[in-house]
Amino acid sequence: MNKCIFLDRDGTINVEVDYLYKKEDFLWEQGAIEALFILKKLGYLLIVVTNQSGIARGKYTELDLKILHNYMQVELLDFGVSIDAFYYCPHHPEGIGEYAKACRCRKPEPEMLEQAIEKFDIDVTKSYIVGDKLSDCFAGERVGVKGVLVRTGHGEQEDVIPVSILQERSLYTFAQYIREKGES
Repeated sequence: MNKCIFLDRDGTINVEVDYLYKKEDFLWEQGAIEALFILKKLGYLLIVVTNQSGIARGKYTELDLKILHNYMQVELLDFGVSIDAFYYCPHHPEGIGEYAKACRCRKPEPEMLEQAIEKFDIDVTKSYIVGDKLSDCFAGERVGVKGVLVRTGHGEQEDVIPVSILQERSLYTFAQYIREKGES
């Protein structure tokens, strides 16, 4: 079985920008690339699980999102690291057309994680989900993955944190914590 770091995208890996889909607007969170490198070197799969309501709201398309994710991969390759998979939820109850619905993939619902766990044979007891919202952590807890709230992006506004959730300043400080803890 594999161990995995599930990663929220906006506000965790990259600087929070409302409805981000253009590579020109993409900025890595400070230390994020190094964090991904550290976690990959420790033997973790890196899987992004991201809510993308901008698709449901008609702000951008699924193709736009895939182009941005490809851009991220190309950038990461320059540093010798890559994301193993991207999962996204394009739905929102207030969306339009086929995307206007409540679903099981929008965090805190666990479907994106469930799909990845099955496909990649992930050991949930050795895995984490890192995000800037409690909904990220709750999605992980629903499948037995330890939640980590980072204080970047929206994480600065979260104020009542359950004791079951680990808190870190950033993705980078989380990677340092894992490395120092000796989880490899």
